[in-house]
Amino acid sequence: VEGKPDVRKGDVIEVVIDRNGEQPEGYILLSYERAHRQQAWDHLERTATEGSTVTGRVLRKVKGGLEVDIGGVTAFLPGSQIEIRPVHNLDSYVNQKFPVRILKLNRKRNNAVVSRRVLVEEETVTRKAAALSHIQEGAVVTGVVKNLTDYGAFVDLGGIDGLLHVSDLSYGNVTHPSGIVHVGEQLTVK
Repeated sequence: VEGKPDVRKGDVIEVVIDRNGEQPEGYILLSYERAHRQQAWDHLERTATEGSTVTGRVLRKVKGGLEVDIGGVTAFLPGSQIEIRPVHNLDSYVNQKFPVRILKLNRKRNNAVVSRRVLVEEETVTRKAAALSHIQEGAVVTGVVKNLTDYGAFVDLGGIDGLLHVSDLSYGNVTHPSGIVHVGEQLTVK
């Protein structure tokens, strides 16, 4: 049944004594949900202390960002913490799952703030370091045209961007890089 724990007779489950609810005569009121919520908070506090990541599933768009489920606890993902560059269409993230890092936790206030941007930045730094370790002057490498300007093309070399100047695109006269290359095109450059 929706909203009820999936348990059967004979299963061993964790519960807490619920002293807030009405106590049936001769019985002790127990709460599976509160035990589950306590376990979720315990796990999140360990994760935050370790600085590791948790998987978040975007529930909905809210003012200033997104509401994300992180293992049974609803967290806030500020719009500034989604990507490195500002995101204008937050609706496209609804129902997506991705790793996040916990920035703030307050169990008493039932408040959690997470970031995806921190992880994207770390991945970018790692990719740049890997790319720089393989690139040296005179090397022939493959890249993808990322952007075009009047003075040349920016080429993604696997984590680091290189400028292919308009004067190096062809032996002939080139008025604009778009006459020779296109965004998304794969090139071999030196």
